[in-house]
Amino acid sequence: MKISDNSDKHLFTILPDVIKENLNQKVEHIRLIGGGSYGKVYSVVLTDGIRIAVKGYKLQGMQHEEAMQLKILSEHTSVRMPEVLFTYEDETTAVLAMSFVEGKNALDPAFLLKSKAVRQNFADAVIEGMLEWHSVENEKFGSLTDPTYDTWHAFYKAEKQIPWLSGLKELSENGKFAKKKLDLLQEATVLFNALPQETSKPVLIHADLNIMNIMVDPKDMKLLAFIDPCDSIWADREYDLYQLRNMWGDAFGLYETYKQKCALSGFADFRVAYYGAMHEAAMRLKGGHIVPLWEDLNFARLKKEMKKLKEMM
Repeated sequence: MKISDNSDKHLFTILPDVIKENLNQKVEHIRLIGGGSYGKVYSVVLTDGIRIAVKGYKLQGMQHEEAMQLKILSEHTSVRMPEVLFTYEDETTAVLAMSFVEGKNALDPAFLLKSKAVRQNFADAVIEGMLEWHSVENEKFGSLTDPTYDTWHAFYKAEKQIPWLSGLKELSENGKFAKKKLDLLQEATVLFNALPQETSKPVLIHADLNIMNIMVDPKDMKLLAFIDPCDSIWADREYDLYQLRNMWGDAFGLYETYKQKCALSGFADFRVAYYGAMHEAAMRLKGGHIVPLWEDLNFARLKKEMKKLKEMM
């Protein structure tokens, strides 16, 4: 994938022409409203008063992947998701235009002050929406458009585990990733690979449903929408759960609520912790934004779950 210029100056300059070309509308106002690991999101008000969201990506090609994921995921959930309006790419730019979703993402610390009942209602709504995807089964594991793996372990090992650990080892040798973290991941990988393999069917997953990507009404924390899928695939359902614990998802009881509504494997807590730590470390390989606090929390959780697992074995 080519690197895109997703700087504010560049996108403010080119977006009016891109939107005119694709929507036949002039731009009244553009404002940066947020960003994630791989891009920035802008609120764009058109001359007819309609507001849309436009995401500019660090890497070209990602806009097509997210557009495809949004379309497929939205067909299998009753929770609102952004509607894809168009994608655009040139030598320096990669953008996705979507319908605008009102509300605030659940990462806002003010939501931690909501009552226990409000937070539980929020958790129930999120997990019920997530389970709609997890009820959609497939025959093979892998990409949404061309799944080819017969088992989850075969897919994860080939597509995630081996290339990620190889890349992290190289970073560690170059002083760009802590050796003690690499050692922990390698030890955890031995434990992970020794566990009985999952036998569940491949299911549809969002793969990035952390609280930053869950939009709510700021007054009552009512669920409004799911946004920003990333690497949605046909997977074992437990692979979708580590994001529920990311950031301060545990304060809303998202993971525990899922476990109450859907039985998991006897090693789920360890597997989820392993997936989370591996994913956070691999962000370094994919050009994503690194948040040391989230990475450290994931590694601390993995260390704790490894200790528990060794005591069980």
